[in-house]
Amino acid sequence: MNVFSKQKPKRADQKAATRARILDVARAELERSGYEATNIRGIAKAAGVSTGAVLLHFQDKQDLLHAALFSDLEHTWQAVRPKLGRKSLEADLARLAKTFFAYYDARPALSRALLRESLFAAPPWSNRFAAQVGEVHAVVAALTAAAIERGELKPDIDIALFGAAFFSFYYFALLAWLQGGHPEPLRLFRRLLNQHIQGLQK
Repeated sequence: MNVFSKQKPKRADQKAATRARILDVARAELERSGYEATNIRGIAKAAGVSTGAVLLHFQDKQDLLHAALFSDLEHTWQAVRPKLGRKSLEADLARLAKTFFAYYDARPALSRALLRESLFAAPPWSNRFAAQVGEVHAVVAALTAAAIERGELKPDIDIALFGAAFFSFYYFALLAWLQGGHPEPLRLFRRLLNQHIQGLQK
């Protein structure tokens, strides 16, 4: 009987649980105190671990912030993805945007820090965020292709360019809301998207 073979999975589970707890605490601390005032020592204390334990999982505060955002966006994306492709293209894209807007709306202070840091992230996080965006873009392109097949849009539309337009409307509405320039990002997004789609209909 190999005792070590039973211990390894347990240690891996404990490590994953510790990492998840640190991320949960970091989200709460960042939302409550803001990015500048939050520090690794405070996160470690609130999570009930040593500073060294936090640094074992994350290089620094910025790495922790990026990990929190990446994880949250991934969960948000995986939750909404199965619900797409059931209605019109416009309705599907509005649902997609609404889901992400709701995530940011639930934690506005944290969202400002998350977006500011992630938009200018260095590798490897810039590559990971780009891959996430690329995955969403691929699904938007597939939804657009299906809409063309249904006759919702003109057949000669540049699908990749339409996907880029989706992101431009999404980020514009999101940034306008975070900067206090527009109180309802979904409404702004839907107006931009609706006008764009009207110009692409048969």
